[in-house]
Amino acid sequence: MSALTWAVAAVVTDDTGRVLLCRQGRGERRYALPGGRLRPAESPVRAALRDIHAETGWEIELVDLVGVYHLAAPGTATAPAGRAGPLPDVLVHVFRARVAGVRPAADPPPGCRLSWHPPAALPEAVTPLTRAAVTDAVAGHSGVLRDVPGASGSADAAPPVGAAGQGRPDARQPPEQRGEAADPSLRP
Repeated sequence: MSALTWAVAAVVTDDTGRVLLCRQGRGERRYALPGGRLRPAESPVRAALRDIHAETGWEIELVDLVGVYHLAAPGTATAPAGRAGPLPDVLVHVFRARVAGVRPAADPPPGCRLSWHPPAALPEAVTPLTRAAVTDAVAGHSGVLRDVPGASGSADAAPPVGAAGQGRPDARQPPEQRGEAADPSLRP
């Protein structure tokens, strides 16, 4: 295992069971769960509440922990430009959550385009972590410990950064914020 980054994400649902996803603004433009990195001495629960609200504008209620997902850094890839070494492995605490209210409490900052999707009809362009976590959440699983296959060398292999967390645009940011305005038609 390389260096390790801790992150959080949530499978956030509305009253109809749709899942809230963020579409990445650059690169492959894949959909991902909202979330971000833990700050020093911050619990995963606190980080999830903070990052998801900052990234989406929604107040959420965490229901339970779906699981902890391991995203391995590419083993032989060279470091991308601007990075001082190999990408870290990422351990992501993924929570099951629901929106609290009928509309966002605040407008999300620019960074990702939010949209609601039925779990059985996710867009084709989702990150491997998103697909695995939504599948586990919908199946009612809790306490999952999983290595995410296919994440190595993908957008999931880099640490996610929520809009509230540092604001550095990066094509690998998932839930994740890259200078695009949120779609106002997102109200569930």
